[in-house]
Amino acid sequence: MPDAVDRSFEAVLFDCDGVLVDSERITNSVLRTMLHELGWAVSEADCFRLFVGRALVDEVGVITAHTGFTVTGEWIAEFRRRRNDALVAGLEAIPGAVAAAHEISRLFRGNVACASGADRPKIELQLRKVGLDQVFAGKIFSGMEMPRSKPAPDVYLAAAAALGVDPSRAAVVEDTATGVRAGVAAGAVVFGFCPPDSPAHQAPQVLLDAGATHIFTAMADLPALLTARPASRLSPSSR
Repeated sequence: MPDAVDRSFEAVLFDCDGVLVDSERITNSVLRTMLHELGWAVSEADCFRLFVGRALVDEVGVITAHTGFTVTGEWIAEFRRRRNDALVAGLEAIPGAVAAAHEISRLFRGNVACASGADRPKIELQLRKVGLDQVFAGKIFSGMEMPRSKPAPDVYLAAAAALGVDPSRAAVVEDTATGVRAGVAAGAVVFGFCPPDSPAHQAPQVLLDAGATHIFTAMADLPALLTARPASRLSPSSR
């Protein structure tokens, strides 16, 4: 692939969980265990449905409704401690994501960012664990540090502003409807990542319905998709 490309985008903004790192199953396993401890025998499928793509602090009402437990700062801190221990022990990159991120950073001359709804320590831990911390050094944005978290556009607007790019000239890479809506609300073009047969990822149609204009199933394909001009919409039949 050439160093200089005629491209439609000026920057690429990545989500983290489920896009760069295969963390959702680990995180939800810890959360599900702790919910079981509170007496809520939530299934794996329901735990994914209710919590993936959402900040836990925004979903405390769901937990209280099912358990009667008033979620405290101490409980959330314990969740994060147990979650981080599990991530250190078992986190891996999404297949092909490390190579793709390096290549995209090269093609876009470093105009990339990681814009996640997670807390900053988690984002930094995960990027460091899979060797992407230098790619995104100084360009990490946490939705928890914004006035509003996803699906509000704040974290993507902040990332685009820091890179000096109009959001309409940015590509967003997401894997959840919540994140897709955030990217769309920011005015970006959203690429929806839907690896096949993954219980931790949402169906392609869910992302299309949320506003994604491109669907892809393998991270190895992403550099070419981002540098195509014009970036053509992928129809459901191409999945």
